[in-house]
Amino acid sequence: MIIEPQIVRGGLVKNPHPIGCKAVVKRQIDYVKAKGAFSNKKKVLIIGGSSGYGLASRVAMAYGANADTICVSFETGITQKRIGTAGWWNNIWFKHFAENDGLIAKNVIGDAFSDELKQQVIDIIQKDFGGKIDALIYSLASPRRTDPKTGVTHESVLKSTIGEISAPTLDLSKKTITPGKMAAATQQDIDNTIKVMGGEDWQLWIDALQKADVLAQGFKTTAYSYDGAKATDAIYKKGTIGAAKRHLEKTAHMLNDVLQPVHGEAFVTVAKALVTKASAFIPLFPLYGCALFKVMKEEGTHENTIEQIDRFMRDMMYGESRIIDEAGRIRPDNLEMQSNTQQKVNAIMAQMTPQNFKQISDFDGFYQDFLALNGFGISDVDYQEEIDIDMLKTLTP
Repeated sequence: MIIEPQIVRGGLVKNPHPIGCKAVVKRQIDYVKAKGAFSNKKKVLIIGGSSGYGLASRVAMAYGANADTICVSFETGITQKRIGTAGWWNNIWFKHFAENDGLIAKNVIGDAFSDELKQQVIDIIQKDFGGKIDALIYSLASPRRTDPKTGVTHESVLKSTIGEISAPTLDLSKKTITPGKMAAATQQDIDNTIKVMGGEDWQLWIDALQKADVLAQGFKTTAYSYDGAKATDAIYKKGTIGAAKRHLEKTAHMLNDVLQPVHGEAFVTVAKALVTKASAFIPLFPLYGCALFKVMKEEGTHENTIEQIDRFMRDMMYGESRIIDEAGRIRPDNLEMQSNTQQKVNAIMAQMTPQNFKQISDFDGFYQDFLALNGFGISDVDYQEEIDIDMLKTLTP
């Protein structure tokens, strides 16, 4: 069959292109290979490593630190209604390339929040990874979480902590600006979002791994965050998601103390604005992204996901060029947050209308990155070539 993108609900692509996903993973690998090694051999666990920051982290560590990797993700394969998720194919293709290059690549599919899956990963570390890991990258994005201690399922929400907010946003299915709203959050909304997106599960992972004595000396762990500029302050920093990220930061400080016996460290990494599956749904954010991409490309400072994460790991996680803010967070978003860049972005956003936004911003670049999340719009992929579904069904992560 021939696969075309099915974009629904403003910013959701229902179907990935498996061969396009393969090309996206290969491009990331080729980029890091060309940059060369930044560390000696590592063994790394990535929670949420099937797409976005997590996938880029896996690629950067595998090909910049010769790392054997374990990826935990919740993905689905081919069904009668769908051709799987993009993350399913990203896992398959990464494993294919990594094993061909002599690396160990384990994919664990399931509920990362559960005690059972944590034990499954510990068993893999003890059996196949020499009993120790050097790093844990926490890059999980989930709309809900079942607390393993209480059995209660909590759902995260995108709401405001300062009252209802109206803001324009981008409907990617129609390629138009539409009115957007962020409802006012209740305390329960805030608490539930913190439960899902805060640092509790990150802490539980470290607790389980430490109890099993599988953390190597000098162990490092980070969780990804986004701080946001003034343009998105009311939506992000003052939203429920911002409350969750502040909990993440408190968790990092606590984990730093916990990891002292292995001379380890924990920190939050604030990455730049990039196109992710989650960011497409945040009101105003896609318009900010379109403006930001235009400015940073003109200034020569724009980085895509693998470029950003490779620089962070190469220069800051394992390098000597860390940029640390007053809260102790690592800031590879430093180029985005330059004052002259933000001034130009604000000027573009102030002029945006439904009629001109495509002309005065980098909508085309933003939309291209959005399509690439699911393997579409890649120049060296023939999208008119029929896909052998029966062959794809034989592939497993």
